[in-house]
Amino acid sequence: MYHRIVCLTTETVETLYLLGAQDRIVGISGFTTRPAAARREKPKVSAFTSAKLDKILALEPDLVIGFSNLQADIAASLIRAGVEVHVYNQRSLAQVLQMILSLGVLVDKAAEAQALVARLQQEMDAVRETADYLPRKPRVYFEEWDAPMMSGIRWVGELIALAGGEDAFAELAQFPSARDRIIADPQQVVDRQPDIIIGSWCGKKFQPEQVMARPGWDTIPAVQQGWLREIKSADILQPGPSLIQHGLRQLQEIIQQWGARQAHQKHWS
Repeated sequence: MYHRIVCLTTETVETLYLLGAQDRIVGISGFTTRPAAARREKPKVSAFTSAKLDKILALEPDLVIGFSNLQADIAASLIRAGVEVHVYNQRSLAQVLQMILSLGVLVDKAAEAQALVARLQQEMDAVRETADYLPRKPRVYFEEWDAPMMSGIRWVGELIALAGGEDAFAELAQFPSARDRIIADPQQVVDRQPDIIIGSWCGKKFQPEQVMARPGWDTIPAVQQGWLREIKSADILQPGPSLIQHGLRQLQEIIQQWGARQAHQKHWS
């Protein structure tokens, strides 16, 4: 069992706290957002694609946990230094749940992990049920970044579907690399006529007025009817429990409000 863990990304910190294993964490990423207590309690030893190896080694971790190929260089340096490293690479909701179960085993909290996954699954099932009452599925354009324009990753498309929407760029969601989800021509979004536009610009505030001012976008239903909303990246772009507990709930609220407006307009038309 591991007793001194360094987490290089926020979602494993969040999960360990939810499992009651926060006492095992000895270092975190500076980008950690949940829980807020972690930022006060734990030393920050990394960014996302860079880390302070001397600080990590000084903490004498028996396990360092990372995420994705983007942290491969950090992982390699730690492995060469004799540190045990586990790198997750979850890109779908099923893989997020599997990460939680796996992490629970690593810290001898398997039962707690199973209970957490069961709660998250119940939340997803409840949201799926509400989607059945929508008048129709809205087409949703989810923008992960604006320059260049970038559509959402796989788990975002899955969350949109759970909440009753249709991902406007579902064919791009399968690509794990952000550069493969770049939308080179803004006309592609115009052509797909999304009913809802959701911005989640990593690290900066979504600017709906800038989106509405893009050439030709005044013909998009979402722009014409004012359905541009923000979900903060910490709520939906970190592949841990928060994307279900916070991101999915916000998606549900946006899509249900859209559905209610459509039903009202239909009634009075």
